[in-house]
Amino acid sequence: MADASVGSTSVASRTAPPASEPAGRGAGHKLRTRLVEVAFIVPAVVYLVLFFGYPVVKNVLMGFQEYTTKTFYTGEAPWVGLSNYSAVVGNAIFDRTLWNTVLFTAGSIVGQFALGLAIALFFHKRFALSGVLRSLILLPWLIPMIAGTAVWRWILDTDNGALNRILSAIPGLDLNPNWLTSPQLALVAVIGVNIWLGIPFNMTILYGGLQEIPEELYEAGALDGATGWRAFRHITWPMLRPVVTVVLVLGVVYTLKVLDVILGLTNGGPANSTQTISTFSYDMSFRQFDFGQGAALGNILILISLVFAVVYLRINRKAVDE
Repeated sequence: MADASVGSTSVASRTAPPASEPAGRGAGHKLRTRLVEVAFIVPAVVYLVLFFGYPVVKNVLMGFQEYTTKTFYTGEAPWVGLSNYSAVVGNAIFDRTLWNTVLFTAGSIVGQFALGLAIALFFHKRFALSGVLRSLILLPWLIPMIAGTAVWRWILDTDNGALNRILSAIPGLDLNPNWLTSPQLALVAVIGVNIWLGIPFNMTILYGGLQEIPEELYEAGALDGATGWRAFRHITWPMLRPVVTVVLVLGVVYTLKVLDVILGLTNGGPANSTQTISTFSYDMSFRQFDFGQGAALGNILILISLVFAVVYLRINRKAVDE
């Protein structure tokens, strides 16, 4: 009996792990894992702080300062409170730039999204050379903005532009529009070029969303008669809603700050007909060298973007919950 008890005790002592050693070993493993996680996160955080956080904070502060070229030599930037904001809002062209910003953003987003979704739905049905054609559609997205706008400036030229030459070659038409020099047409032309540049982004993201919708849903819907438009309305659109949210929010934020397209085509003219808040901010900062008022306009643009994003996300969440 004694031998049995001793044997059982020795077996139990061999199978039961010591209480203190595994606990310490587990804590050390968790600590090392956490350190590795932090080591991967720290570079990203540092990058965000230096290249995103600091410029935004600096811009907010500059909006409340008298920041001019003199500041670069003296280092003095007196606080002026809301004077910069009252100056830019009271500017004679601010109302025009605000309205142009709304029209430019709304027109661009509607055109980019509608055409991008239509093309994504077209390519969702597999056919020969679909991959090659999708790659070609990405070209406007890959071309540098300045290069793309330079080509479009030639296409839309009044006298020697390709578009007017095509229009004049059509029998019965005697058209020679001043696309970039007419106050009535310049904004329309700029919106059209920006739509062309934004279609690849919308198409790519929406096409990826369509690929994630299970085919079984369409098969089940077809049994209930949900085909064509009904399938899009009851299956495709609800399943695509999260992707649509991302596309629209990013599209609006990006379009609000579009600068190079407008500067390359019209430089904000003619008669401020294509001047937006972003180009107005650029003009105040780098042509009139009033960096305080330019920063104030940039802060107004940031506020508009935040308000739109919050309102749209709340409306979209409410619609999903219902």
